[in-house]
Amino acid sequence: MSMYAYWLANIRGMTAAKIKKIRQVCPSAEELYGLSEGTLSRVEGIGREDVDAILESRKNWNLEKEWMKLQERGIGFVSLEDASYPKKLSYIVQAPYGLYYLGELPKEDQKRVAIVGARTRSAYGGQIAEKLAYALAEAGVDVISGMALGIDADGHRGALAGGGKSYAVLGCGVDVCYPKSNDYLYDKLQRQGGILSEFPPGTKPLPVLFPQRNRIIAGLSDYTVVIEARIKSGSLITADFAMEQGREVYALPGRINDPLSQGCNSLIQQGAGIITSVEDFLKEISLDTSNLACQMDFRKNLLEKDETLVYSLFDFYPVGLGTMVEKTSLGLSELLDILERLEHKGFIRETIPNFYIKTI
Repeated sequence: MSMYAYWLANIRGMTAAKIKKIRQVCPSAEELYGLSEGTLSRVEGIGREDVDAILESRKNWNLEKEWMKLQERGIGFVSLEDASYPKKLSYIVQAPYGLYYLGELPKEDQKRVAIVGARTRSAYGGQIAEKLAYALAEAGVDVISGMALGIDADGHRGALAGGGKSYAVLGCGVDVCYPKSNDYLYDKLQRQGGILSEFPPGTKPLPVLFPQRNRIIAGLSDYTVVIEARIKSGSLITADFAMEQGREVYALPGRINDPLSQGCNSLIQQGAGIITSVEDFLKEISLDTSNLACQMDFRKNLLEKDETLVYSLFDFYPVGLGTMVEKTSLGLSELLDILERLEHKGFIRETIPNFYIKTI
């Protein structure tokens, strides 16, 4: 039962590695809960300190009360003992025993792609991440990332704009929105995907926890795509986990003298796949792209005449409001209204105040 697994996951000092050893002898948390002190002390992998922690927790932890408190907060919990635990993740060597989540868990029959990269990415990198995630979502692929600033957030945004589902794996409790500036994504992901973490609710976002959560991002995904990463970055840790887990890794190539591209170029040198275009990547992972171009054209046909005029000014680099005023005969208030409509429809995005880039 999940109630007993929730208890086991919250025992002081009970790491995933220790639980894995215990489950080799005693696979059920409910069974473990009922063992006597003498029997516990003879279980391989459990030291005296662990036995004391289990006994103390069993005495002080009210199973039903604690479980109900979690449910009342709307937080789900699933363990390796449950059939609903993500199977792709269960196959990895360091699979977390338990997962907390808001929203829903990824569906087993869905293909999933992790999109990760630099927090301080370029406008170009952000655009590629959004465009790729958008196309994946339209093709029915879930997008996994870590809800960090930069590429992670771009990937989530693209997937949500494409009408698909996206899942964020946090390096803190699922009830902690980190970073705070991504509160919009945090709320939207719960309605159009989910927020996941192996850490108990209330866990603060400590730096040491982020590399650990990266193995889950890779473990949930069929493919990992790195878009802009420095030579030493969390994104490369995610890619390393993916390769260790036997999953395919792709990277966006860049200029050899650009620090943001050094990590990606290094991955490609090691044998990672190369992202040359969104369409080619979708073909490589066996997705139908025959109607991708006409879908793009169809969306453009949904624009009003004045929206089409303004949209034609954009490219995949930021365009300032002053430039738009100079190139059109529109008044400032009218132009702002059109920009708001284009942004609402998902065709453009404001990168910094009064500067916009196209997203489709």
